[in-house]
Amino acid sequence: MNRKEFIKLGTLGAVSLTFRPSAHAVSPTRKSNITFGVITDLHHDIMHDGQKRLEAFLGDMKEQQPDFIIQLGDFCVPKPANQPLLDAWNTFSGDKHHVIGNHDTDGGFSKDQVVEFWEAKGNYYSFDKNGFHFVVLDGNEHNESSDRPKGYARYISPSQMDWLVDDLQKTNLPSIVCCHQGLDNERYGIENGMAVRYLLETANTNAGFQKVILVLSGHHHQDYFNKINDIHYVQINSASYYWLGDQYKTVRYSEQVDENYPWIKYTAPYKDPLWATITIASNGKINIKGKKSSFVGPSPKQMGVADNKDVYPIVPYISTRKLS
Repeated sequence: MNRKEFIKLGTLGAVSLTFRPSAHAVSPTRKSNITFGVITDLHHDIMHDGQKRLEAFLGDMKEQQPDFIIQLGDFCVPKPANQPLLDAWNTFSGDKHHVIGNHDTDGGFSKDQVVEFWEAKGNYYSFDKNGFHFVVLDGNEHNESSDRPKGYARYISPSQMDWLVDDLQKTNLPSIVCCHQGLDNERYGIENGMAVRYLLETANTNAGFQKVILVLSGHHHQDYFNKINDIHYVQINSASYYWLGDQYKTVRYSEQVDENYPWIKYTAPYKDPLWATITIASNGKINIKGKKSSFVGPSPKQMGVADNKDVYPIVPYISTRKLS
């Protein structure tokens, strides 16, 4: 099990992005904005307090009452012992959406089993809400090439690419794409990320307006933002930790916790759970408000971990950004 593919994310702040609204993309019946809650990389099967972290997110969402919530993968494997986590997730009365992560099939489970257990709409699908179009991708498909990278599958197949082209052709709404692995991150991100990005850019060119405005990902447990050919790529931090690996393993809670949850010692956990609330307005503003925490025990910097170990800084938050 190649746990070194874990990376990190962060969350605090408000990210203000802009896109060019099109007259074709504005429905007279749609609300002036849409708000949704995002959590990712809970890793309930690794963290001893995964349920409490999710419940903190859900408590905040029940107060905010967003239009929907979504988790971006690495949530939990589909085993009966995880049913209480799903029961908690389902206490949110509004719309709920899932993205499959690479660790959600750990232990030999299939993606079909994950979809059934979560009661998800599929391993990839799309939906409309308040005059916006949302696309959920499955970044866990296998590249049949003999020279594919080792480790977890992280690929968008030709058949899914064909589906994505058709899906985007059928909508004139401003579109948001969600994928567990980053399309803009060459380090453990989607293998053919460049091809997928070009597909999104082509959809914008063919539409004659900025149709695809935002791409959200998890997986990398880091705090970064990229703008590539007028599309915003935002990384949402893990709700739980940054993965350090065998070289830096440290017992951070107790011997009993470590015995029951042996993978935690390979991580730098965040003291508080992280998530984000995203609001997209019809005037082109995108605001991302996140959470800030600190590390449990010594920080990676205190342990001598290079700040650029995975290119982007290792932090337990999402920075405040104003981007256009």
